[in-house]
Amino acid sequence: MPLKTRLALPVACYAVLLVSALQTLVVPVIADIRADLGVSTSAAGWVVTANLLAAAVLTPMLGRLGDLYGRRPVMLGVLTVVLLGSVLAATTSSLPLLLAGRVAQAASFGLFPLAIGVLREELPAQRLTGAMALVSGMLSVGAGFGLAVTGLLMRDGGDYHQLFWLASALTAIGLAGVWLLPRRAGAATGGLDWAGAGLLGLGLVLLILPLEEGNGWGWGSARVLGSLAGAVVVLVAFVLYERRVTHPLVSPRMLRHRPIVVANVAGLFLGFSMFAVFLAVSALVQTPPGVAGYGFGASVLAASLVYLLPGTASGVIAAPLGGRLVARFGAKATLVIAAVLAGVGFSMLAVLHSATWQVIVGALAVNTAVTVGYAALPALLIAHVEPAETGIANSVNSIARSVGMSLGTAFVVTMMTRNPIPGPVPLPREAQFVTVFVIGAVVAAVAAAVVGWTLPRVRQAKLTASEVEADDMLGAAGLEVPVRH
Repeated sequence: MPLKTRLALPVACYAVLLVSALQTLVVPVIADIRADLGVSTSAAGWVVTANLLAAAVLTPMLGRLGDLYGRRPVMLGVLTVVLLGSVLAATTSSLPLLLAGRVAQAASFGLFPLAIGVLREELPAQRLTGAMALVSGMLSVGAGFGLAVTGLLMRDGGDYHQLFWLASALTAIGLAGVWLLPRRAGAATGGLDWAGAGLLGLGLVLLILPLEEGNGWGWGSARVLGSLAGAVVVLVAFVLYERRVTHPLVSPRMLRHRPIVVANVAGLFLGFSMFAVFLAVSALVQTPPGVAGYGFGASVLAASLVYLLPGTASGVIAAPLGGRLVARFGAKATLVIAAVLAGVGFSMLAVLHSATWQVIVGALAVNTAVTVGYAALPALLIAHVEPAETGIANSVNSIARSVGMSLGTAFVVTMMTRNPIPGPVPLPREAQFVTVFVIGAVVAAVAAAVVGWTLPRVRQAKLTASEVEADDMLGAAGLEVPVRH
């Protein structure tokens, strides 16, 4: 096997590790960014939200570019943009420039489908399943790596700009690795739906902006109501436009076929749960108990390594467990199990959050549920769409998950900035964290009910756990899944 072909697996693993590391690097340091820039909590929350919103639009576009022009050149372009964004974020103390850097970093989300596509092109069929399972594990390893490094670099009051310098170095290494991959021509024809992407991005910004800024603007203000009305108009225009495009960003059929709609609602819920628990737990444990009457006064190091890392590290076990549950019970049942487990975790956090072990166990339950649910979603879509539609169905589901993450971030930021405890540094009241966790439990119960009652039963194909995991990875990457009998 040529050297460049042998490099496909390690390069793909590294690229996916980088994707998840860039997601989690900034989560524990939102408070530090707020203090350094002298901005409000809601403004600092856009460091996460802007990244996720951009990812919702960029991920399917970058996957399409890889089909059109070849995955290696698109990956090089993505990593160049991510590198420039990381350097910008590392050198600025301006919120608008920091947000621009985070939007550029959002291009990294496109590396996941591109890396899976490289594996499919370069590896023989007998090695593909094991290779994709290894890449899948890198999602959890990268998330844990991001949290661990954040904690270590920020110990003793470190400067958060170091995190972006680290991101720059990691991205440069990724560029060198992708440069060594074989050159392959694009296999698809057609164009890119730039107008659709613009409409989707504008509609999502108009939707999320008032949700994060509503406390400051006033929920009945003209700006909030005008933004929400504008979001409705723009998103409706987006759907109408997509019906007229030859190669739409989102196939209109994917917006009205009931099983796909339910799967996308489940994706929204899982994305919401993931970032709601990340941000809420991080803020809760860093709250000084002497001032607020609750919390642990944890450092960024403790928040990262003690409270958040167990949940992300569990993905190494939870991801293959999800594949085995799908093989044994089916995607529908697995997704219901995940929603119930998330509900249990949120309920525990709402009632029990005065001891370290309680917060760790509650967050672990929610994060495990999210990982298992993510394993079930591609299989759920595969069971309800034609093989030729699996790629676009999973691309749409990727958008739904990213939007759910943005909504989870906006919801937590809104709750954290509502009716704060008076003082030199405004702090949320304990009841606001309880509300976040209670709403998470309610949303989990609704998700379980919707999936359990509205999805039709389908006969499960007799697949092995490894075949299920392989199909899940292809589906999650927005690639067509082979027909299995």
